[in-house]
Order: sequence, then C-alpha cells, then structure tokens
Amino acid sequence: MLDKFFKISARGSNVRTEIIAGITTFLSMAYILFVNPNVLEVAGMNKDAVFVVTGIAAAIGTLIMALYANYPVAQAPGMGMNAFFAYTVVSTMGYTFSQALFAVFCSGILFILISASGLREKIINAIPKSLKYAVSAGIGMFIAFIGLKGAGIVEANEATIVSLGHLGNSTTLLAIIGIIVTLVLLARNTKAAIFIGLVVTAVIGIVAGIIATPSAVVSMPPSIEPVFLKLFQGDLITLLTDYKFLMVIFTVLFLDFFDTAGTLMGVATRAGLLNDKGELIDADKALMADATATTVGAMLGTSSVTSYAESVVGVESGGKTGLMSLTVAVLFLLSMVFSPLLAVVTETVTAPALVSVGCLMMASALHIDFEDFIDTTAAFLTMIFMVLSYSIATGIAVGFLVYVILKLCKGDGKKIHPIMYGLAIMFILYFLTKA
Repeated sequence: MLDKFFKISARGSNVRTEIIAGITTFLSMAYILFVNPNVLEVAGMNKDAVFVVTGIAAAIGTLIMALYANYPVAQAPGMGMNAFFAYTVVSTMGYTFSQALFAVFCSGILFILISASGLREKIINAIPKSLKYAVSAGIGMFIAFIGLKGAGIVEANEATIVSLGHLGNSTTLLAIIGIIVTLVLLARNTKAAIFIGLVVTAVIGIVAGIIATPSAVVSMPPSIEPVFLKLFQGDLITLLTDYKFLMVIFTVLFLDFFDTAGTLMGVATRAGLLNDKGELIDADKALMADATATTVGAMLGTSSVTSYAESVVGVESGGKTGLMSLTVAVLFLLSMVFSPLLAVVTETVTAPALVSVGCLMMASALHIDFEDFIDTTAAFLTMIFMVLSYSIATGIAVGFLVYVILKLCKGDGKKIHPIMYGLAIMFILYFLTKA
C-alpha cells in the first residue's frame, strides 16, 4: 500500500530507505523546535506555547507535503522569517504579535491564490536573479548578527556603534565554543551538525554550571492557548489600509515564496523530480502545500512555515518520496513531550545555530552577477541595509528601489518588468511613512 501510494519503487527507493532518510532529515532540522520559541519570545509570545505550535505546524506542513504533493521535503517555521517577524515587524515597526500573525496569514492566503492561478512564474521572472539571491544572503548576515549579539560576542558601543564584546564572560565563551564545534561539524559534512552543535553547547553549559539543569526531560505538552487564534484581534480593516502593514505582508510573502521555490528546485533536482524540460514534477502541489502550511501556522500561532533546505540531507540519504516527509511529520509530533528542555536553550545555546545558518545562507551570494555594476550595487545595499537598519524589509526596499532607479537613469527602463515598477512605488510609499 505504501509503495503504491508514494510510488516508492517507481522512484527507485524502498520503505526502509525512506524512513531512515526521514529520521536523518528530522535530526538535521530539530533545532528549530528550540530556536523558534527563543526568537518569537522577543515578540512577546509565550515560549512554551510556541514550542508546541512549532512542532504541530511543522508536522501539519510536512504531512501535507507528504500526502498531497508526495515530495521528500520537510516544513517548519523558517529561520529568517521568524527573525523578520520578531525583530522587524514587532520590535522595530511596533506591531503586536497578533498583528504580525495576521500579516503571515494574509501572505499565506495570497500565496495560495498565486499558486492556484499560475502567477508564480510571472512574479519569479519579474525580479532580477541577483536580487533574489541577495535577499537570501542578506538574511543570512542578519541572522548571524542576531546570534552574535545575543551571545555577547558583539555589543553596542557609543563610539563605534558596535564592537567586540567581553569574550571572557562565561556565557560568551560558551557560545564561541558552540559556534566552533558546529562549524567544524558542518565543515566535515556531519549529518545533523546544527542540532548536534546545539546539544553539545547545552551539555557543556550544564556541566560547567553556566546553564541550569532542567527539572525534567519529558512532560505533557504545554497549552497553546496563549498564541492560538490570536491573529483575528483589533480593527483588521484599518490595518489593511496601512501602507507599512501592506509592506509587511509583501515582505513575508516574498521571503516565503522565493525561499520555497529555491528549496524545492534544489531538493527536486537531487531527488530526480524534474521532467524532460527541467521543470518540477507536481510543482503546483508542492507550492500549495507550502502556502497552506503558512496559513495554518499563522492560525496556530507561529511565523511563516516554509520548506527546509535540510531536506537535502534526507534526499542524499536516499529519500525520494513523501514517505520520507511522513516520517519527519510523525517525529515532530512525538517531540512535543520534550518541552522541559526549553529551559536550557538560552540565547547562548542558540547562537551557534543562528551563526551557522547565516554562514550557509551566504552561499547564495555566489549567484549574484558581480560583473554587472547595477546588480552588484543593488545586491550589496540589500544585504548591508538589512544588518545596519536591523530590518529585512528595509534592506529589500532599498535594494529593489536602487535597482529600478539605476536602470532608469542608465536608459534601460524598458528592460524592467512592470511588476518591479509596482514594487518600487510601494517601496517609496513605505519610506514616506517612515519620514
């Protein structure tokens, strides 16, 4: 039955291989269970509730990908998207976490409509390739900066804005050790390197007395009531007429859309899920699964759910079907009983994961056309403004707007897609609201 439903034999795999690939994938991305609550706690969300919601949202999203799309792709709340949610939308722009969840919900609905209407190709083709990759690389820099700041490796300085922190502090030293361990594991192509690095950092911290020992290992999952269905609060109609809020919705949609497209292409290529034309097999189903997961995740109480690049680890282990994803979904549900371990996952413990993910995301810069001055300039400003303004949205707005302005001034206005002009106008309105 499994073989027939998931087309396991037809894709050159077997049940045992798919299950092992699923276990490997889960271990590679299990860190999100502990990192996501820490990040969203900054937005004022209940950490214990977010832990449970993270697992449930990951399980639901991955289950849809398994049963509907039959793709060897796991889903969970995305790194970078949770940072945008907490540090930009809530901490910087001043929206409540309920309003931020509503923005994620709206982006999910738009994603569903785009996936159903076939507009995705037009949108993807409208945005220059260099800018797409610059956004990914810039988010990597932003995430790494958050990790370094949280660990005390870098700190505020009135004279130089930022400077090196006090490396002799026990928590800072622990974070440095964790970062080194994690990066070494990644360099040696160790499976589940980020998760292992997180565990090693926590264990060293407990043994050294830097981190308190958890009172238990397993318990009944905490209630999700503090975050569940909190998005439909306040005057939502007025909120939807706010240019800044519309910018938030667009940015969430943009991040989720292109992150998913890139991940699916990479995973499908390695899993042999491309047709003779080099197109993704059942791409519409995979994109719809991702869009649905984001919408459901917002209702549960978490930032955007997206397809995880760590799925490649499972594919490299032999996974080629949705059975691999089904295995991951089951493991996420089983993990709900480990909420007491959240007590040991401090900013110091999550710093290695944030810095390591940032390093991995910087690889996207390889695809930027550095031979073209306009592409280089727009990409560079996109990345650096994300860090210096502490805002992913501002980085995207600056980079895209500069690209359109330079193209127009060069006389290449006809080469700019109309969608890019529309985005430029939207970004101008965004900056006017901040003036």
